[in-house]
Amino acid sequence: MATFSTDAATTKHTPHYFPEHLLPLKNVLYHYNSDVSHYHYGPHHPMKPFRLMLTDHLVSLYRLYEKMDLYETREATRDELLDFHAEEYVDFLQSITPEMALKMDEDKIAQFNIGDDCPIFDGMYTYLRLYTGATLDALRKLISGMSDIAINWSGGLHHAKKFEPSGFCYINDIVLAILNLLRVHARVMYIDIDLHHGDGVQEAFNMTDRVMTVSFHKYNGEFFPGTGAIDEAGIGRGLNYSVNVPLKDGIDDDSYLRLFKLIMEPLITKFQPTVIVQQCGADSLGYDRLGCFNLNIRAHGACVKFIKTFGIPMLVLGGGGYTPRNVSRLWCYETAILNDVTLDLKIPSSIPTYDWFGPDHSLHPALEGPLDNKNSKKYLESVKQRVLEQLRFIDHAPSVRMDDIPPDFSALTEEEDQLIKEINDETEDEGTRLAQKVKDEARPMETFA
Repeated sequence: MATFSTDAATTKHTPHYFPEHLLPLKNVLYHYNSDVSHYHYGPHHPMKPFRLMLTDHLVSLYRLYEKMDLYETREATRDELLDFHAEEYVDFLQSITPEMALKMDEDKIAQFNIGDDCPIFDGMYTYLRLYTGATLDALRKLISGMSDIAINWSGGLHHAKKFEPSGFCYINDIVLAILNLLRVHARVMYIDIDLHHGDGVQEAFNMTDRVMTVSFHKYNGEFFPGTGAIDEAGIGRGLNYSVNVPLKDGIDDDSYLRLFKLIMEPLITKFQPTVIVQQCGADSLGYDRLGCFNLNIRAHGACVKFIKTFGIPMLVLGGGGYTPRNVSRLWCYETAILNDVTLDLKIPSSIPTYDWFGPDHSLHPALEGPLDNKNSKKYLESVKQRVLEQLRFIDHAPSVRMDDIPPDFSALTEEEDQLIKEINDETEDEGTRLAQKVKDEARPMETFA
């Protein structure tokens, strides 16, 4: 029988996490906007934004807010979207409504790739500005040095193209983030562990050697988006800076994690990125609604933890994931990893959405799917060798002249600019008055610095 026991009040305030050995990158910021989970692609659409609400519930329940700073983010501005996307496309997104889409010419709808995958739904323009704004807010904190790791689980929509949506993605927040990171970072590495190939990001940076895109994904030439073959290696100056790791159905934890580490370590060592953007799509988990891998939450998280050990600043984003209860488990677990803590295996019953995690209510349900692992050791070895052979053609880490200091990345609205100007004017006036008062009260012949 225990000699001591805690009372109910103490138990209520006991955290459900345990500190681990601290790794580099200790300053973690969590970016979110609760409104983004309120939007709905449609009753039969696999993309469910309320998975973000489940994630926030778990993060809050496990009291991870005690380990990091939380920021409620704003919507991205139209001008920010135009940093990458075409003006005609942004105008279309801004003006279209479900009612207008029903009356619109079919050719016009087809021009912008609107259909079952990318439907028009109520509040769509606000929704895409919310998840993009959260990513841009996160990267601002990273650029300013306020954070070593900036998290936005609502971001990571890697399929969107310059002129059209694709694969449930309307605005490519990743491309917008990397474009701004390049203003202050010489080299950016993008790592994608979503089930699907990160085609929108690769396409945007195919011709530069300052961004290395690395994507681990299913590929057979037909699976969406149909790109990501191992010989897609970049174009021109960007040749060999696009790295694709095509996988087959049913890959398991040990195979995936071993291949990931064997490939990522030499890539990071050779490319020497000064910042990393990690896309953590959860559809690579076993039993995902659209998935075909056999990964458990621990293995997926181990990939994130491995990248963290390099001590390079990270922007960490969400992505795919179509079984909401497992998506939220994963992203909560990876939030804990990024904060160097271990979580209780049982989800505490006080969470409002507790029933969603039944029947076992475990943070780590068994997700080894029924699919056979079609990735033989011989096949995986050949993939690794092809990637390492590609790496041989990169002689050194690309450099760039940084003589010109880029303008401040503020992207403030006119109202915010005016408010800051008024505050600065008031501060200057007050400072002038104080200085004059000191001079007036000073004794004759007193010297001022």
